[in-house]
Amino acid sequence: MVTTSSLNLVFTPTKPTSLSWKHSFPSPFTTANCTRRQNRKAYRFVVFATVLADPKPTVLVAEKLGKAGLELLKTFANVDCSYNLSPEELCTKISLCDALIVRSGTKVTREVFERSGGRLKVVGRAGVGIDNVDLSAATEHGCLVVNAPTANTIAAAEHGIALLTAMARNIAQADASIKAGKWQRSKYIGVSLVGKTLAVIGFGKVGSEVARRAKGLGMHVIAHDPYAPADRARAIGVDLLTFEEAISIADFISLHMPLTPATSKIFNDQAFSRMKKGVRIVNVARGGVIDEEALVRALDSGIVAQAALDVFTEEPPPKDSRLVLHENVTVTPHLGASTTEAQEGVAIEVAEAVIGALRGELAATAVNAPMVPAEVLTELAPFVTLSEKLGRLAVQLVAGGSGVQSVKVTYASARGPDDLDTRLLRAMITKGLIEPITSVFINLVNADFTAKQRGLRIAEERFLLDGSPENPLEFIQVQIANVESKFATAISDSGEIKVEGRVKDGKPHLTRVGSFSVDVSMEGSLILCRQVDQPGMIGSVGNILGEENINVSFMSVGRIAPRKQAVMIIGVDKEPNKEALKKIGEIPAIEEFVFLKL
Repeated sequence: MVTTSSLNLVFTPTKPTSLSWKHSFPSPFTTANCTRRQNRKAYRFVVFATVLADPKPTVLVAEKLGKAGLELLKTFANVDCSYNLSPEELCTKISLCDALIVRSGTKVTREVFERSGGRLKVVGRAGVGIDNVDLSAATEHGCLVVNAPTANTIAAAEHGIALLTAMARNIAQADASIKAGKWQRSKYIGVSLVGKTLAVIGFGKVGSEVARRAKGLGMHVIAHDPYAPADRARAIGVDLLTFEEAISIADFISLHMPLTPATSKIFNDQAFSRMKKGVRIVNVARGGVIDEEALVRALDSGIVAQAALDVFTEEPPPKDSRLVLHENVTVTPHLGASTTEAQEGVAIEVAEAVIGALRGELAATAVNAPMVPAEVLTELAPFVTLSEKLGRLAVQLVAGGSGVQSVKVTYASARGPDDLDTRLLRAMITKGLIEPITSVFINLVNADFTAKQRGLRIAEERFLLDGSPENPLEFIQVQIANVESKFATAISDSGEIKVEGRVKDGKPHLTRVGSFSVDVSMEGSLILCRQVDQPGMIGSVGNILGEENINVSFMSVGRIAPRKQAVMIIGVDKEPNKEALKKIGEIPAIEEFVFLKL
C-alpha cells in the first residue's frame, strides 16, 4: 500500500480537535503533555514558549538598529540600546535580558549563553550571516537564533550594478585623477555594456535581481546555480549553464554565491585560465570565493581587465594589499546592504522575528532549535544520519547546469502514517540537498521554507510493508527528477536519479544506485565506477589508489549478471588527486566513474 503526502516541516497542529495541550512552563524551553484522543499514544514535545515575570521582556540591542525596528520593539518590550560593549560588559548585561539583537560586529560566544543563566530566549542577527553567533551553544542553552535574510536584497543588487557600471567607465579612477589635478580623457576610455554577456554566478534572490537590471541595460545574461529552477530563469530571459561554460564565454562576471567549503576560492588560477582575455569581475557576495593572489596574477597578465570588489577575504583588508592598490581594481568597504531603506528593512525584519519568538511563535528565519518529540528523536537518530547522507549523495550526482526542482522521498515501513513522524528525516534530506552549496543552516524549523524559496519541491511517499512495526523504517529512497546525471548509471529505468539506503547495525548503508543493488557503509568518501564485470577490476583500481597512498576502507560490487555490466563502489579515507582519478578513468573496462564526498 502506498500513500503520499507533502508535509509542512514547521509543526502546528492542523486538527485542533484531535489534540489537547496542558500549558505549564517553568522555563523558556520545556516540555508539555500532548495527549492524542482516540486512545492513541501520548507524546512529550519540546516546545518553545515564553514565561515572563515582568509584564514586558527586555531586549538588548548591542549594535545600531534602524529607527523603525526600534519603535516596533518598544511596542512589545523594554529596549536597552547599549552599543560597543566589550565582551565582559555583554556577559554582565546578558543575564538581565530575554533577547539580544546584534549585527556582525558583536561576537555571541558560548560564554554569553552560559552567563545568561537560561534567561536569554532569542538572538536576532540584523543581517544574513551568523558566523558571529555560536549556534551549537545557542541550541544547547535553549536559545532560538533568527536572522534577516531578505530585506537587503535590492540594496545588494543595486550595489552590484553600480560597481559594474563604475568599473566599465573607470569612474573611480577618473574621479581620483581629476582630484589630483589631472585631465586624462584618453586614459580612461571605457567599454559599453550593451550587447555584452554577463554571467551571474549564484542565481538566488540577489543574483536574479542583478540579472533583471542587467537585462534592462541591454546585456545578454547567463547564469550558473545548481538549484536555480530553469523556468524561473527563463521567465527573466536568462540561460542556465554549467560553471565552466558560463565563465568561459562571459564578458562580465558577477558573483552572488555564499561562502561554503565548495565555493571557497572557486575563482582560482584554474578558473581564470578558462576565461576570455579581458573579462571583468564584480564581487558583492563573499570575499573568500576569490583566491585574491590568483586574481592579482590574472589582472597583471591581462586575463582579467578589471575587478570591482565590495568584499574581501580579510576585512578590512591590509593597507598594503596588492589587490586593493591595483590600478585596475575598484573597491568599496562592504557597502552592499548600506542603504537607508535596506537598513530600515533589516531592522523591521529582525524585530518582527524576535517579537514572534518571544511570543512563542516559530520564525521562518530561525536557523536552529529543531522541535521534535524526544522519543521520536531517539528512535530515528540513525535514520537522521542516513537521510542527510542520501541527500548529499544524490545532489552530487546531478550534472552541472541541471536545476534541481523535484525530489521524491519514499519511506518503506510497517508503521502507519500516524505512527511514523518523518518531518525530521525530510528536513535532513533537504539539508543534504541544499547545504553543500549554500551558507544556509537547515533544520526542522527552516527546511521547508528554504526549499520553497529555492523552488525545490519535495514530495513524500510512504510504502506500507507487512510485518512487525518494531523497526521504524526498512529503507529510504531519494529520487531527483528532470535532471541529467554526471554518473549515468544512477538514472533508474523510470528516468530519475535514484539512491536508496538502510540502517544496518546502527550505521547508514547505501543499498541501491539507479537500478543496481549495492551494500556499502556511507562514511568518508566514495568512488562509484560502472564497469564490465570481469576479473581483476578490484585489483586494478586498488593498485592505483595504493600507489597514491590512499587507503581503501571498503568496497562492494553490484551486477546485473556475470560478465555483464556492474557497479563497483569503493570507500576511501581521503580524496584522490586528479592524476589518480584520471588513471582510474583510463582503465579500459571502466565505462564511467564519479567521486563523491559524504
